[in-house]
Order: sequence, then C-alpha cells, then structure tokens
Amino acid sequence: MIEFEDFQRVEMATGTIVEAKANEKARVPAYILRIDFGESWGEKMSSAQLTANYSVEDLVGRQIVAVMNFPPRRIAGLKSEVLVLGAVCDEHGVVLLRPDFAVDNGAAIG
Repeated sequence: MIEFEDFQRVEMATGTIVEAKANEKARVPAYILRIDFGESWGEKMSSAQLTANYSVEDLVGRQIVAVMNFPPRRIAGLKSEVLVLGAVCDEHGVVLLRPDFAVDNGAAIG
C-alpha cells in the first residue's frame, strides 16, 4: 500500500485534445495526441493506445485527465510528456477518464 502523501505527489490535470493522428511508428496501434492543458501546463504531447474505441474525430475536442509529473518517455519516436488516464477492461479495452462537465484546461485533480 502507498501512503496518502505518495498519492499527493502525483500531479493530475484536465486537458483538451486539440490534435490526434495515428502513430505510424508504434508496434501496437496508437495515436499521437496534442493536448492543451491551459496556462498552467501549456500544450503537451502523448502517445495513447486508444484505437480500439476512438477515432481521430472522436478524440479532437474531448477533455481528458492526465498525469503531468512523470518523466517524459520516448514511445515509437515520440517524446510522450504526459500519461493520459483510462480504465482498462476486458470488454472495451481502454476507456478514457474525463470530467462529466466542461472544466478549465489545467484544472487539478484531487
């Protein structure tokens, strides 16, 4: 088990996907996402394996939740700067976590 203080060190925020395209270099089908996290975080890039449930058109304009303070990782030629969060289930694959109502980009998750 982790301590509550460990959880508090994870910085999560809301953002809006402004661009999505196929990551042609990925071994497992994935999208390259450009996400606007507002003034507090700016725009960030991420690679996400969402092709089973979402098209590019489904993703652009959608608000998501992401972990902001993991170190960047090189994924299939892309510097992925944030981890987009989703629930992983057998029936549906990855299902994005998102706010029920529109919120400001960069809103903290707590």
